Amino acid sequence: MASKIVVYGSYLQMIKNSVGTRIFRNLYLMNNGKKIDATKNGDLSCAFFVSNILLIWDLISGGHATVEATTKDMEKSGWEKIPKEKIRPGDVIVWEKKLFVNGKRHFHNGFYIGNKKAISNDSKKKMPVIHSWDYNGKRKIVSIYAHPKLND
Repeated sequence: MASKIVVYGSYLQMIKNSVGTRIFRNLYLMNNGKKIDATKNGDLSCAFFVSNILLIWDLISGGHATVEATTKDMEKSGWEKIPKEKIRPGDVIVWEKKLFVNGKRHFHNGFYIGNKKAISNDSKKKMPVIHSWDYNGKRKIVSIYAHPKLND
């Protein structure tokens, strides 16, 4: 009998195993002939983290440096907006814009893991961490996305 990958369970475990890793800290781009770190050494790594987990599981078409590009790719790849009441582990959360170290306002994204907890890149620790899904009421959730391929 052939073995078959348990996609949803493996996907969730990969998200959980990402906590504390530095693998998503740097993304280099060429800008006007100069190499720059688009993620600012982990300050702005949330989209890079989320998009690459999704890319590994063939749930989007590419890795991205911004939440906007990640969200656009997700929508083209079958992800659907859902209400908070239907959220389940593995869904992607997008939080409202916040002022970051580069002086610009950025959306933030991460993964819901259940029990009102999420995993996303922490700009101070410069790696994925577990936190409350709404930052203890301090950050508004703008949207939640689910993918039909992710089921038990």
